[in-house]
Amino acid sequence: MVLKMKQFYLEIPSLKRKQQIIDYINELVLYNSDINGIEVFAKILDGYTFEQVLDYCLNLENKEYAENLGKAQMKTFLLIRKEDDKVVGSLNIRWNLPKKVGEFGGNIGYGIRPTERRKGYNKINLYLGLIEAQKIGLNKVKLVCDASNLGSVRTMGSLGATLEKTEIDPNDGVLTSIYCFNVNETIDKYKEMFANNIYINKNLI
Repeated sequence: MVLKMKQFYLEIPSLKRKQQIIDYINELVLYNSDINGIEVFAKILDGYTFEQVLDYCLNLENKEYAENLGKAQMKTFLLIRKEDDKVVGSLNIRWNLPKKVGEFGGNIGYGIRPTERRKGYNKINLYLGLIEAQKIGLNKVKLVCDASNLGSVRTMGSLGATLEKTEIDPNDGVLTSIYCFNVNETIDKYKEMFANNIYINKNLI
């Protein structure tokens, strides 16, 4: 499998990735794909400059800033493939979710760009996301997805997610599944599986 030969790491968005992030967003639009994991940068499509959106993205990690906007605290990451330094996916972690999002608000959103899908990358993307969730202090995380999104369902299942329930989300009328992970247990259980896929970027430590 291709995944066994590749190494990946998560990186915080920055100006040096400006064109790559813009290209990523444009690719999602071109393929009429959901903008998962990097939703904040969709504001570029509404006329905001990259610099404005980057500032917004980075500030959402701040509790007071996020609360003033009625948002959850959030960190966004780019999934980088080491061999060619390419942004192949994205992920965000959300915590201190506002009550208004209800039970259908998830802690992690993630995705792979359309031209890099079906290679097993989203498994390592999610696993790395769980490691970041652990760093924040989250012991249990909730993920939600459309029940028809079989790719996401398979990805979560491959890491042992527990299906809590499947119901109609009253916010959009879509049949939605809610999954949960015990963060520490999952990281420990699958660490050997992904040991060769995680690149330790010392510049990010």
